[in-house]
Amino acid sequence: MTEPTPVRIRPEIAGLPPYRQGKQAAADAFKLSSNENPFDPLPHVAEVLRSRVDVNRYPDATAARLRDRLAARYGVAPDEVHIGAGSVALLYQLVQAAAGAGDEVIYAWRSFEAYPSMVVVSGAERVEVPLTADGRHDLPAMAAAVTDRTRVIVVCSPNNPTGPVVTQREFDDFVQAVPGDVLIILDEAYAEFVTAPDAVDGLRELGIVRPNVVALRTFSKAYGLAGLRVGYAIGHRRVLDAARATAIPLSVTAQAEEAALASLDAEDELRARVRVIADRRDRLAAGLREAGWDVPEAQGNFVWLATGAQTLEAAAAFEAGNVIVRAFAGDGIRVTVGEAESVDEVLRIAASIVDTLPEGHRGRRLR
Repeated sequence: MTEPTPVRIRPEIAGLPPYRQGKQAAADAFKLSSNENPFDPLPHVAEVLRSRVDVNRYPDATAARLRDRLAARYGVAPDEVHIGAGSVALLYQLVQAAAGAGDEVIYAWRSFEAYPSMVVVSGAERVEVPLTADGRHDLPAMAAAVTDRTRVIVVCSPNNPTGPVVTQREFDDFVQAVPGDVLIILDEAYAEFVTAPDAVDGLRELGIVRPNVVALRTFSKAYGLAGLRVGYAIGHRRVLDAARATAIPLSVTAQAEEAALASLDAEDELRARVRVIADRRDRLAAGLREAGWDVPEAQGNFVWLATGAQTLEAAAAFEAGNVIVRAFAGDGIRVTVGEAESVDEVLRIAASIVDTLPEGHRGRRLR
């Protein structure tokens, strides 16, 4: 029996499950459940963090040094950059700024697990547009889903958890098809891992006037600062002002800002690490396909196994082999690209699972 809530809670919130992160792993297991960067922080970044012990002081609420650095990097004004406690915090801010009761927010599904809850918290209604059979955004269907109640559309590229990107041409056509007063959030948390030359890049052509598009990036993934929580948005200053108005004050710590700045100073080394992860990802995806899996285009730091009704059993098989993955019951398994030694373990376990899937299962390649 469910324990009654002692105070009045919005019914839709009372029925909303809390966000659950990827399962933790024992010290002797590979944690491939949270899309974390397997490399330790660079020595330069770690040294900067050790030097910032003034936690008795509040941080700069605007993270102005990081904002100015990113503005100069991308050729925009500082107030066209907004810093948040990870890109997920910026997502929540933007949705709450633009959507409320009676409004609609459109996103592809399956996509990032936080999207449904951020819409419910805002009071708006969810409009989930199914992915294509190969795990991609169906942008024409998303454009067709727009009504006069639509306030926000979220596009995730590469899509988490399935992996494919939206192309630049697809995105450009999509923006043209959507009313100009609808906010389009381009969630690019994994953009640095992308190797597809035709992929959308929200920061590639900032001179193009797209006042209703906001691009999100993060330092959590490629830059390896997941535990510090720092991300950024670039877009029209008035749109970002609205997000700033909904933000929890002082949520970006001075240590997070300092580490992000230090990471930008060490970008060549970090980019080299990203190339290693991307190469490892491609090897993992190729090995899975060779073993018989139908793996969608992988452009993040993860691969997707469409295990469907067998998802929980497949995840248990990985766990029994000391590999902790992210299971989405009824849909599939997302496997993070981790340490080099983990690749062979993933391939070994995955090869033992694929033959348990029924013939014609969407997770199996046609032979």
